[in-house]
Amino acid sequence: MDWVTCAYSAACSGIAHQPYDRCLAHLQPDEVAETLDEMAPGRLLDLRGTPINGALLSRIIEVTGGRPGRARLDRVTFTGDVRLSGVTFAGDVSLDGARFERLASFFGARFEGNVSLAGAGFARELSFHGVRVRGHVSLDRAVMSRDALFSQAVFGHGLSCERARFDGYATFDGAALGDGASFRGARFGRTLSFRKVSGPAWFDTAHFAADAYLSVTGRLSASRARADGTLDVAVAAGRANLRRMEVTGATTIRLADSDADLEGSVLRGPAMVTGRGGSALTSLRHVDAADLALFGLDLSGCRFAGLARPAAVRVKNCTFALTPRGVRVSLHWPMLRWFSRRSALADEHTMRGWAPPAPAPDKSPASRPAAYGAPAAQDPPAGPDRLAALYSGLRAQVDDVGTSADFAFAAMEMRRQAGRRWWLSLSWLLWGYGMRMGRAAGWLVLLMAITVAALFWTSTSHAERGAEQPPAPAVHP
Repeated sequence: MDWVTCAYSAACSGIAHQPYDRCLAHLQPDEVAETLDEMAPGRLLDLRGTPINGALLSRIIEVTGGRPGRARLDRVTFTGDVRLSGVTFAGDVSLDGARFERLASFFGARFEGNVSLAGAGFARELSFHGVRVRGHVSLDRAVMSRDALFSQAVFGHGLSCERARFDGYATFDGAALGDGASFRGARFGRTLSFRKVSGPAWFDTAHFAADAYLSVTGRLSASRARADGTLDVAVAAGRANLRRMEVTGATTIRLADSDADLEGSVLRGPAMVTGRGGSALTSLRHVDAADLALFGLDLSGCRFAGLARPAAVRVKNCTFALTPRGVRVSLHWPMLRWFSRRSALADEHTMRGWAPPAPAPDKSPASRPAAYGAPAAQDPPAGPDRLAALYSGLRAQVDDVGTSADFAFAAMEMRRQAGRRWWLSLSWLLWGYGMRMGRAAGWLVLLMAITVAALFWTSTSHAERGAEQPPAPAVHP
């Protein structure tokens, strides 16, 4: 401690007030009155380490006119209810390591500066409902043993709850996060309601021991998070980094003009990703999902390589990348090839060296992080064998008949690219694996034309040879 402590007891860490060498809690009644007379609205309030009961807190708020200035309340122990409704703190407030043994209600309070509650402990309920903070709020490593209410709060320069512990129900519904909220490494013991929140939020490596409902406008990151119950995510006009999540219960992800990255996630329960507007998935690489449904998404730039269970993915009303079309000249056999337009995975574009599909436009208010959504640099492009397995597994799960047929064709094409069966090349050349009958018809027409030409040439040759021979002499009896 960087202050002179109370001389009343070695166990008391309260800051000593001169000339008494004791903290406010251990002064005589007349000494308390004299000390409180020195306090005034807007002035520094220094009560570090002091135990404060409900009556003493009420007197402090009264003498400061409900508008204290800079408040230094580190390691204060509040033994009674804390009710600060209507109080405005004109300066920064420091409550690091403070202990709240009963209700801690900041409902309706105003903070003109920053607020630090790092390492604070709340034995009962905490209410930040409707609080307005012009600066930044820190609850890093704080422990909230009961319900924590942050709904409708406004944080001008963001909120930090890194490695905090929420043992009770927690709600942030309707909060405005300003520069964003960080919950990296936090633990939520009961249901978390994070609905209709504006501003970016980071839940990286967080642990949701119960159901979690996350709904934000802007950017959301929950990489390496773990959810033991239901996880419901909704993102509007932003991006969702959901890499390497592990979810035991049901997973629901709703995107509106947003895109999401699920690379490396493990989804043990039923999972569903839906999209509206220009919503897209950027990666399903190495995802292990027992039952994954995709609806209304742009999958043209989505990477599928390493998807553990392609047959467990159901696709409806989604769009894929399209192959380039036209004639291509190559040094490899066949040297002259023609391509027709078909649906394809972005991984095939990478393998063949085609121009990558155009990425989904960035609709988030903040710019995209440099490494976000990019394929892992150490992971080589998928080979033909892996792509053939992907196409085969996905073709039966796609609702669109045309796309399913394209995937069946692509699976055969990848097997041919692997170079294992010579007859696949012949099948591709003659009739497109039985799925391009126009090609077979073309060969038939060509064969018929050659046959007709040959017959015509043969008949013409015979006629010419007959015309060149002289007429046979007449024979008279």
